[in-house]
Amino acid sequence: MLMAMDEGTASPAAAGQGITQDISGMTFEQALAALEGIVQQLERGDVPLDQSIGLYERGEALRATCQQRLDAAQARIERIVTAADGRATGTRPFDAEG
Repeated sequence: MLMAMDEGTASPAAAGQGITQDISGMTFEQALAALEGIVQQLERGDVPLDQSIGLYERGEALRATCQQRLDAAQARIERIVTAADGRATGTRPFDAEG
């Protein structure tokens, strides 16, 4: 909740600075919650235009990060190693070859 409130009080310049560094330290759940807070603020329509643009940019960065993490999780799931009988025998990193 506090994170969503902070999104609305940040200046447009602050919203655009250090986006990657700030977001990269977030968990998927934190990034999704921040994105949801931004969407709520933009849907209310009570944010000045310049600040809306900054929020939109941050929201897009959050969306891209969430999508990247979902894609990575899906790739890991797809790489589950199965035995001849179809039972899972373990996993391997999605970026490992073989």
